[in-house]
This record gives sequence, structure tokens and C-alpha cells, in this order.
Amino acid sequence: MTRVLIVDDDPVQLRLTSEIAKRAGFAPVTASGGKDALERLREDSSIGAMVLDLVMPDLDGMAVMEAMKREGLTTPVIVQTANSSLETVVTAMRQGAADFFVKPVAPERLIISLRNALKLEALETLVRTERSRRAGTFSVEDIVTRSPAMDRVLSLIRKAAKSTIPVLIEGETGTGKELVARAIQGMSDRAGKPFVTVNCGAIPPNLVESTLFGHRKGAFTGATADHDGKFAEAHGGTLFLDEVGELPLDTQVKLLRAIQHGEIEPVGAGRPEKVNVRVISATNRRLLNLAKTGAFREDLFYRLNVFPIYVPPLRERPEDVEALAMHFIARLAAEAGRRVVGITPPALDLLQRYDWPGNIRQLENAVYRAIVLSDGAYLETPDFPQIVAQTAGREQAARVTETSPVLAAPIHIDHTPPPQPAESELSPIIERFLDDNGEVAALADVERALIVFALEHYSGRMSRVARALGIGRSTLYRKLKEYGLEGEAESDAA
Repeated sequence: MTRVLIVDDDPVQLRLTSEIAKRAGFAPVTASGGKDALERLREDSSIGAMVLDLVMPDLDGMAVMEAMKREGLTTPVIVQTANSSLETVVTAMRQGAADFFVKPVAPERLIISLRNALKLEALETLVRTERSRRAGTFSVEDIVTRSPAMDRVLSLIRKAAKSTIPVLIEGETGTGKELVARAIQGMSDRAGKPFVTVNCGAIPPNLVESTLFGHRKGAFTGATADHDGKFAEAHGGTLFLDEVGELPLDTQVKLLRAIQHGEIEPVGAGRPEKVNVRVISATNRRLLNLAKTGAFREDLFYRLNVFPIYVPPLRERPEDVEALAMHFIARLAAEAGRRVVGITPPALDLLQRYDWPGNIRQLENAVYRAIVLSDGAYLETPDFPQIVAQTAGREQAARVTETSPVLAAPIHIDHTPPPQPAESELSPIIERFLDDNGEVAALADVERALIVFALEHYSGRMSRVARALGIGRSTLYRKLKEYGLEGEAESDAA
């Protein structure tokens, strides 16, 4: 759930605003004054937006926004006040407020404002991150993470950025090793200089040496002109060798010389050339094990492994799933032209329970597929059919293993049977259709209960409720009025 900071010195207004935010699916955090609000913003970087009262005794809303601007706190601010003068509105907007409304505010208006502010902040963050990446100033602040498991990684990035020693980044495929390398360069004195990436596993063996070190005209058949290699391209900057464990042994010898002496010898060249390059390498395999088996040169391993950084897999950092999912929703929804602004709690719980063997890259692909499938403003559990199927198959296999000494056969996701409810689960379903006297309940009572359930399940989104119940919206509104449920519905406008 996205955390929202509610700031108001009036306890009644504070409680009402918090309740509206909570019913809309946000996690409200409260502050009774401006000073308290600033302290919470400084301590909690996970706060996604702030609803700020302008008139407070200790530190008013304008002063809070001025302090945020001075300290670089970019949390979007929605201002609320009892004063509706044009001058107040203009001043608040100039101070950086994302929206402004006068008390008392309609719940729908507040919810829409919060969603728009969060979406705007996400897009601004994406633009800022992309600008930093292109400019070569990418830093740890641009890495999307909330997990304590990543604290050591961020600390090592800061330390590695202060020196020029070789860095070896280890971790499973899709964990974000290239972003770690970019952050090291972006925070070092080589920021803004070339950052050249080479996927060592994707280069044909006969072209590896030429790709890395270059060649001279006539060095081999087809060499019709001089060619600068990746080391020459990265001169003055950083060379990122991804999947370095895939390099052929004969190329490893030249790489060792290039790192030790800062010299390369292009294919067909008569003498070596000096280069000023910082080498950062990455691998999803244990280089030490490869060195022990002779598949990787031991001397090169120790040269690359001067400053090792291990990036933990996504299954070890479940706190990052929500932040990453929201990050991908903001970017991919904008790219696909879809009005998806978030994810429902049940769907988020599904993603957090999954172990993500493909790590962040798999999560990104799953979110993109869900955005394409989704018909609403929020991603729901059915929008992740592959994750649902794999999770159901794994849970069923675990149940079989627990109750039987025989190992369960692997279940293919295309043939996973739907989970069957246990007999004990049927009892509450039967009780729904019986009244207090044990007689079958009246149809109107059952219908009313179903509508209430649907409203709660879809958070009051009328289009989704009507579609699920198989009735038109006008019919749904009529039934809400008939059963006295008008106050349960929320606006679909967002």
C-alpha cells in the first residue's frame, strides 16, 4: 500500500481525511503539525504523497513547502485549507503544490487528487532517472529499493565510487547488476564520461578480441579499415563487462594485461596503446568455482575480484516488489497508453508471495503483460494468469509432498488444475443462503449481500462491480438506492 502523510492540527479533520485515504486503498500516516510532518518526511522515504493543511500553529503549510524545497524533499503535496482566496491558491502552487482544495472536500475529489499526484510523481521520477542515466550521473538515489537486504549494496556502491579499483558484481540474472555499475560510475569522478557495456556471452568467440581491443586494417580477412575496440570507446570512462565468465581463455590473458598495465594491443597492431579505463565486471556464475575448474584464469579472477559486490535476488527482498511494481506501472502504462494507476492489495500480495526466479526482469515483463490485459485503473489478480497458475501448482505440489512420502510429479503451468475447495470451506458458503431460523434466505437478502461483497471486493469501482455482476450501471445504481447502499460506492473517474 502507498503511504500517504496527512497533516492537520484539527484532530477531527485529521481522522476524517485519514479514513477517506484508507478506504481508497492508501496507508495513511498522520502528523498534527508542520514540524512533525517535516520529521516524518525526513525519516520515511516511502511516503508517496502528502495532504497538507495551510493554517497550523507551530509551522504553517507554506513554511513546510519552503523547507521541503530547501532540503530537496520531492514528495508531492496536496494543499487543503478553509481559505479559498485566489492569492492563497497562487502562492501554494508557486511553492510546488500539486493540487489545492477547500475544506470540506468530497471524498471522490480527494481520492482523485491523491491518485493524480502519485502518478505525476512517478512519471517525474522516471524522467529524472532516465535523464541521470543518459547524462552518466545515475546514483543510488535512482535505484528503486526499500529492502534492508539492499542497504549493504548501496553502501558498497558509495565506497566503490570513491576509488578506481576493479569491481566484480555477482548475482543472478535480472537482479540489476548493470544499474549498480552505472551508479558506481555516476557517483565517481568519471561521472558524465563514456559508459560502455559489453555482453561477453553474446560475442562470437572469433570476434571477442577484435570487439574488446579493436583491429587494424588488413589484420584478417574482412578487416578493410581500422576499428576501435570497446576499450578505446571507454577511454576516460568505464567499461562494463557483463557475463565476464564467458570470455575465452586466450582473451582473458589480454584482458589481464589491459587491467594491470592500462595497455591494449589491437589485432594487427605493431605496438600496444595506452588506455585510461575503469573496468567493472559482472557475472551470474561463481567465478571462483570456474577458476578452480580451470574454466577461468585464477590470476584474472583475483584481479577482477578486488572489490566484490553481491546483489541479492528479488525473492530475498520482498519489500522491493511493491516499489518496483509501481515503478514499472508508471513507465509501462505511459508507454502503452493505458490508464493504469496502481495495483489492488490481493494482486500485490500475489506478487509478494511469488519467488521470481527471473528476478526484476521477470517482474517487469509480468507487469507489462498485466497492463495489456487490464480493463481497469488497477491491476488485479486475474491480470497475472501465469503467476496465478505457477503459484497454484507450487502450493498444490507442496500439499501433496506434506501428505505423501512419494515425491510429487512436476506440474506444467498449462495443465495446472484449479484448486478445489475443501469440505470445511463449503460450510460458510451454505450458511450465506440460510437465515437465522435455518430457512432459505429471501432472494432480496442474498442479492443485497452479493452487491455489498462486490462493492468491497472492487473497492467501490462501479464499472468493475457492474461488469462482474453482469448488469448495467443504471441497474446497479437503482439497486443501490433500493437497498440503501448509496454511501458504499466510490467514483470511477480516476
